[in-house]
Amino acid sequence: MSDKKVTPRGAYPHVKVAGDFIFVSGTSSRRPDNTIAGVEIIDEMGTKRLDIYQQTKAVLQHIEHNLQTVGANLSHVVEVSSFLVNMNDFAGYNKAYAEFFDAATGPARTTVAVHQLPHPDLVVEIKVVAYKK
Repeated sequence: MSDKKVTPRGAYPHVKVAGDFIFVSGTSSRRPDNTIAGVEIIDEMGTKRLDIYQQTKAVLQHIEHNLQTVGANLSHVVEVSSFLVNMNDFAGYNKAYAEFFDAATGPARTTVAVHQLPHPDLVVEIKVVAYKK
C-alpha cells in the first residue's frame, strides 16, 4: 500500500481514538488517486465488473493501514460492521474476510444490505471498532 493517503469525502477522520477504543470510519476500496480497487472494465463500451472479493480485501487492507497510524492492527479489532449493496455478494465477501479474521478468535460482526454507497462502483463498505490498552 502506498504512503499516499485517501482523502475522506466529508468532514470526518479515518480514525478516532477515545481512551482505549479506536474507531475506524466507514472504509471503501477507493484509492488515493480516486480509482476503486475491484473494478474491471471488460469491454470497449466501458462495461464494468465489480469484484466483491477484491473490494473486500482492499477495504480490510485500508482499515489495517488506518489502524497502524495509531499503533494498532487488525488483531485489536473487536467489532466489524459491513455494508453490502447486494447480499448475493456475501460468499465472495466472506471468502476475503476469512483471509483477515478467524471465526473462533475474530471480532463480532454484523453484515447488512444497503441500497447504495457513495459511489456506484462500490459494493462494500466496512467500519470497525478496535480496543488497545
